Amino acid sequence: MPDEITVDCVIEDDRWQAAGLEDLAARAVQAALDHHDLTGEVVIMGCDDARIAALNADFRGKPRATNVLSWPSVEHLPHAPGAMPELPDEEELGDIAIAYDTCLAEARAQGKPMDHHVQHLLVHATLHLLGYDHQTDPDAERMEAVERTVLSALGIPDPYQEKDR
Repeated sequence: MPDEITVDCVIEDDRWQAAGLEDLAARAVQAALDHHDLTGEVVIMGCDDARIAALNADFRGKPRATNVLSWPSVEHLPHAPGAMPELPDEEELGDIAIAYDTCLAEARAQGKPMDHHVQHLLVHATLHLLGYDHQTDPDAERMEAVERTVLSALGIPDPYQEKDR
C-alpha cells in the first residue's frame, strides 16, 4: 500500500469545477480511508446525467441516470451478512463516477446543502470500493453506521436521521 491517500479527479462536466469537486472528493475519500486506517488511490469522474446513464447501462444493465457508481479494483470476498468486509490490500482502490444533475436534484429535494450530499455519496462509494455493500439489511445497517461516523467527522449531519424516525 502507498503511504498516502491520492484522489485524482477527472472533470467531464464543468459544473463540478464550480462545485469544488476536487476538494469535496479529497475530504470525503480521506475521511473514509482514515476511518479504516488505510491509504490508497481513488479516481473520481465528475460527469452529467447522460454520461452516468450510459455507464449505468453498460455496467449494470440499467439505462438511466443514477447519483454515483463505483468500480472496485479488486473482487471482494463474500462475507456473512452484517460482518465487516475484508479490506483490500491494494494501492489502487478503484474508480467512482458522480453525476451533477442527479446530485443537485437530490440535494434540493432533501433540503440538504449540495456539498454535504456530494460528500455523503463519495463516502458511500468509497465504502463500496472497500468491500461494503447494502444487499442485506445487516450489511446496510453496518454500512450506514460507518457512513454516519465518517460524515460526523466531516461535520455533516446524519443523512439517515429522517429515515430512522
